[in-house]
Amino acid sequence: MKPSRLAARLLLPLLLATGLLLAGCGHKAPPPWQLTSIRGHMPDLAFKLTDDTGKTVTAADFKGKVVLLYFGYTHCPDICPLTMAHLHQVMQKLGKQAADVRILFVTVDPARDTPQVLHDYVHAFDSHAIGLTGSPGDIETVVKRYRASFTRIPDKHDSGYEVSHSSGIYIFDRSGRARLLATPANTQGQLVHDLSLLIGSGQ
Repeated sequence: MKPSRLAARLLLPLLLATGLLLAGCGHKAPPPWQLTSIRGHMPDLAFKLTDDTGKTVTAADFKGKVVLLYFGYTHCPDICPLTMAHLHQVMQKLGKQAADVRILFVTVDPARDTPQVLHDYVHAFDSHAIGLTGSPGDIETVVKRYRASFTRIPDKHDSGYEVSHSSGIYIFDRSGRARLLATPANTQGQLVHDLSLLIGSGQ
């Protein structure tokens, strides 16, 4: 075999390998999320509920905004007010970027949480928050969609009841795609970091 042909045979795999490496360099690295990525593991944002002004709304009404979805109820003695106060601080730290975010507080206690009750509750925490309610069936559908849970617990003194519920915060991008999950263990700094990335990406 002529030296020129032998050299070509030896160089061809090297050139192909180099081309593949250079092509790989053109792809952007995935964002350094500090929260848990749920992309591809949770369904897109979808619901039909009643907001805290009494208007019927769907996920389409929030397209173009980064959405934080949280399940709770206004009579909650601890985790809900703490979470809402936590999210308020996050919104403040986001500054102008907070205009691109909506907090959707979906009640798991529709019997007591009327639109007016929800409105007064969520707006006492943050102006970017919207309360959502609906029939028990509507609420259960949304809860199951995101693998959340809730259970009514009768009060020991028969004076009412509490609702035990999951405490995750589901984060959706501007197109309504599930992207991240935050828990009470996550810090405000982690939320601000990831929300800033998501808002800044324009997705």
